[in-house]
Amino acid sequence: MATAASLRYLPSSSLGSRGPGGGVAVAVARGGLVRLSSSRRRGARSAAGVAAPSREAESAASLGDVTRVDFPILHQEFDGSKLVYFDNGATSQKPSCVMKTLDEYYRSYNSNVHRGIHVLSAKATDAYENARKKVANLVNAADSREIVFTRNATEAINLVAYSWGLSNLKQGDEIVLTVAEHHSAIVPWQFVSQKTGATLKYVGLTKEEVPDVEQLKGLLSNKTKIVVVHHVANVLGSMLPIEDIVTWSNKVGAKVLVDACQSVPHMPVNVQELGADFLVASSHKMCGPTGVGFLHGKLDLLSSMEPFLGGGEMIADVFQDKSTYAEPPSRFEAGTPAIGEAIGLGAAIDYLSQIGMQKIHEYEKELATYLYESLISVPNVRIYGPAPCQTDHRAPLCSFNVENVHPTDIAEILDLQHGVAIRSGHHCAQILHRTLGINASARASLHFYNTKEEVDVFVDALRSTIDFLTSEH
Repeated sequence: MATAASLRYLPSSSLGSRGPGGGVAVAVARGGLVRLSSSRRRGARSAAGVAAPSREAESAASLGDVTRVDFPILHQEFDGSKLVYFDNGATSQKPSCVMKTLDEYYRSYNSNVHRGIHVLSAKATDAYENARKKVANLVNAADSREIVFTRNATEAINLVAYSWGLSNLKQGDEIVLTVAEHHSAIVPWQFVSQKTGATLKYVGLTKEEVPDVEQLKGLLSNKTKIVVVHHVANVLGSMLPIEDIVTWSNKVGAKVLVDACQSVPHMPVNVQELGADFLVASSHKMCGPTGVGFLHGKLDLLSSMEPFLGGGEMIADVFQDKSTYAEPPSRFEAGTPAIGEAIGLGAAIDYLSQIGMQKIHEYEKELATYLYESLISVPNVRIYGPAPCQTDHRAPLCSFNVENVHPTDIAEILDLQHGVAIRSGHHCAQILHRTLGINASARASLHFYNTKEEVDVFVDALRSTIDFLTSEH
């Protein structure tokens, strides 16, 4: 991060463009320059009451209060301000049990898996394959062989794009996506489209700023070969009716790939009920380590697919001129896998399962509504995506902008002066931001270890930040 003594210029007419000067300066609404002192200035929190929904005293501690003791990183201060971590949409924090599991693996039984006959290898193999079973149980897969470990969800999508897409798509075929997809769900299919001649079709937004499922339904035809959609949108916070989309897609013979990175960590996900052909998620968003994710694929479909990468472990026999391939999931796990990370993911799943995914979901629904209603009470704040209601799920995240203030300035001052960590930028969703008519947004994203008290701190800090950025200096 650049020093707080440098300058940033922002024309008041533009939310997305960056003016001359660079650095970390901030800009006021009138387009002038503001210099921060080199020491991290902490703006005084607003003394006035926040015009937001009142939070009734709870007779028992919330889920956030109960669980945050398990997350050591949350218990720190920056220049006197307690850390408020609201960047969970980018990555979650890790409970002590996950770090202990990783440490135990590397201290006690670090070894390569599957081919060793010694005690360490056998123990590592058992733990690694047990982690696969834990993932399968979490998402209710019919068979643990349907779970393929990957580096992350991005690699899992690329696996499907290259292994299934290049073999099954041709000129005239169509791939249906929404404008709200993460770049990881778009760029691989652009590669496939360029190589095969298949066409990308995009679903737009409704006036409520959710992907238009009726338009999606209308785009489906016998030309449609695969539908690539999110379960929960990482910017809009909206949720798609995956079961309906699968039913409509099946009628025209199309496959469905679901990006579940923002749903698997926050709610029960049952792949057999959803019925999608492929589903992907990442460990690091669900309290597990970085460097590992997974693909769920229907076993008959995985068995029909060519390998994505070549090397050790994914083969049956290797001859001078050809090779035969192992059965899934080994076919798609070439080379030494992220053993410790997968075992750590298994520990994270144990932790989440002990709490209960439904309990997490119910708490986060309440937290999501409180965040939205508190944030919308701040003058000149524009939140993207649907308002929470009884019938439609909204994830515990809000992407927003403040009139005439750049979102990166907001994120920076929240961090420097208040110890509040949020994200700013396009959140790997440039197509969506262009559709919304903006270049960037700020995003506060919560998890079950966050609390309403932290939302109050965030909103109060945001008011102070807006005052700081829009006042005369």
